[in-house]
Amino acid sequence: MTADPTRFILVEPSHPGNVGAAARAMKVMGFVDLVLVAPRYADVLTHPDAHAMASGATDVLAAARIVSTLVDALDGVSYACATAMTPRDFGPATHAPRALLPSLATSTHRIAFVFGSERYGLSNDDVYRCHACLSIPTAPGYGSLNLAQAVQLIAYEWRQALGGFAVEPRTAAPTWADGPALQGLLDHWQRVLVELDYLDPAAPKKLMPRLLQLAHRVGLTTDELNILRGIARAIEKRTATSPPGSGTSDPRY
Repeated sequence: MTADPTRFILVEPSHPGNVGAAARAMKVMGFVDLVLVAPRYADVLTHPDAHAMASGATDVLAAARIVSTLVDALDGVSYACATAMTPRDFGPATHAPRALLPSLATSTHRIAFVFGSERYGLSNDDVYRCHACLSIPTAPGYGSLNLAQAVQLIAYEWRQALGGFAVEPRTAAPTWADGPALQGLLDHWQRVLVELDYLDPAAPKKLMPRLLQLAHRVGLTTDELNILRGIARAIEKRTATSPPGSGTSDPRY
C-alpha cells in the first residue's frame, strides 16, 4: 500500500458489517488508514460479516488498528473533522464538506475524519476534540445515514478536493452515420412502409421528413443504422410471403 495521508476513525462501531463496508468505501477512494475506537466486537476486523461487506477491501481491514480512546486514534493527526448531523451549541463550527474540504486539501495538515457509533453518533466530548464539524446536507426532516454511507460520502468529497481520479475515456469514439447513409436508410424504410401499406406514396405527407428529423435528433452511429437496415430487410422478407393489403395505414400521414 502507498502512504495514506488521511485517517478514518470509527468511534465505537456496533456492526461488523458496517466496518467492512466502511473499509470498502475508503478503498474505492484510495484511502487505507482505518482506526477503530473501542468497537463493540473485539474481533470485528476478522469477523465474517466485516469481510463479507468489505468485498475486496480486506487489506484495509488487515491494516486497521483498534485503540481504546479517541485521543489514541488522533495520534499524529493535526486536524480532525468530526461528523455530526446536529450542530452543537458549543464546539467547532459546522460546515458542509464541499465548503470546507478544498481549503484543507491545500494545507500540510494530516487529516482525520471521525465518525460516531451507529446508534448515538459522536459524544460532545469527542466533537470538542476536533477542529471542525462536518454535516452532510440531506433532505429536511430526515438526515439518517448509515455509517458506511457517511464514510463513502466524506471519502468521495475529500478525494474530489484532493483532485479526484481521472475517468477513463472510451476506447474508441463512435462512428456516426453520414448524410448518404441516412438517406439510404430512409429510402429503405420508405420502401418497407409502402409494402406494409403504412405509407401511401400518392400522399406521403411529412412522414419521411419527420423520420429524418428523428434520426438527426437521435444521432445514429453506423452500427445503429445497420441494425435498422437489418430490421427493414427482415420486414421485406416477411412481407414478401404475406398477402397484399395486410398492412395498416395511418391516416395522420
